[in-house]
Amino acid sequence: MKHSTDSAAAWPALPADSWTDTRQTLHMWTQIVGKTRLALSPMLNHWWQVPLYVTPRGLSTGPMPYSAGSCEVVFDFRQHKLRVHTSAGRSLEMELRPRSVADFYQHYRALLREAGITVRIWGVPVEVEDVTPFAENQHHHAYDAAAVSQFWDVLLQADLLLNEFRGRFTGKCSPVHFFWGSFDLAVTRFSGRPAPPHPGGMPHLADWVTRESYSAEQIAAGWWPGGNGQEAAFYSYAYPGIPELAQAAVQPAEAFFSAEMGEFFLPYEAARTAASPRQAVLAFLQTTYEAAAHAAHWDRARLERP
Repeated sequence: MKHSTDSAAAWPALPADSWTDTRQTLHMWTQIVGKTRLALSPMLNHWWQVPLYVTPRGLSTGPMPYSAGSCEVVFDFRQHKLRVHTSAGRSLEMELRPRSVADFYQHYRALLREAGITVRIWGVPVEVEDVTPFAENQHHHAYDAAAVSQFWDVLLQADLLLNEFRGRFTGKCSPVHFFWGSFDLAVTRFSGRPAPPHPGGMPHLADWVTRESYSAEQIAAGWWPGGNGQEAAFYSYAYPGIPELAQAAVQPAEAFFSAEMGEFFLPYEAARTAASPRQAVLAFLQTTYEAAAHAAHWDRARLERP
C-alpha cells in the first residue's frame, strides 16, 4: 500500500504570501493557548511542557493539570473550532473565524472561566517583532479556513515523517512538537553531552529561557511554514554550531546550507513536488543528521537503532 506521505494530494502548495494575514493571526492564537499550557504544566527540561501536539484533527495542548483535575485545549482545523475539555465533564467550544486577536483572547479567557479553569498568563507575544499585547491587538484578524486546512495537511504529513525519523534514535530525544513561539514543528536529538551557554538574543525572549532550551548538545530538525519574505521549508541544525557543515554533502539535491542562518534547508516546494516526497524528506533528515553527528563526534553506535 502506498504510504500516505507519498501522496501528492497530501502535500498542498502553501506559498508564504498566500496566507500571510491568516498565518500571523493564527500564530498569535496559538501563543495564547500555548501560554495556558506554560502556566498550568510543571517544568520539564528544554521547556518540553510548553509546545502543542499534532493530532488527527489539529493541534492540542494535551492534558494539563488544573484545580479540578485535568483539562485540554484543542484547535480543530477540520471543523474550525477551538474546544476546551475537562475531566470534570465540561466540553465548550468557540468558532475559529475571522476575528481580531483581542476578540479571540477575550472569548478564550471567558471559555476557560466557564470551564472552571483559573489561569494567569503573560498576555504579550514572544519571539516576534510585534509585541502588541493580545488584549489590544486589533490588526491581526484574518482567518482563511481553506489556507488553515492546507497548513494542517502539511503539518500532519510532516509530523508522520518526523516521528518515523525519531524512531531511528535510541538516545535522549524530544517528542515531535509544535513550538508556538517560533511557529514550527520540531524534533531534537541529544548526544548526552552538555553544551556551552547559548548567546541568546532572540526577539522578545529572555536569554535564560533560550539557555534552558539549548543547555545540551543537540541536532534538531523540523518544518516551518515560512514568513518574513521566506518560503516554507524543512530545516536541520546543530547546537553548538559546526562551521564544517557548510561543505557537507546532503540529500536531496535541492537541500542547501545557509551560512547566514547556520542551518540546512530543504524548500517545501521542492519536497512536495519530488517524485517521492516521503523519500526526499527522510533523506534530508537523515543526511543532515549524519553530517552533523559525524562532525561533532557523536557516539552513533550507542545512540542509533541499527
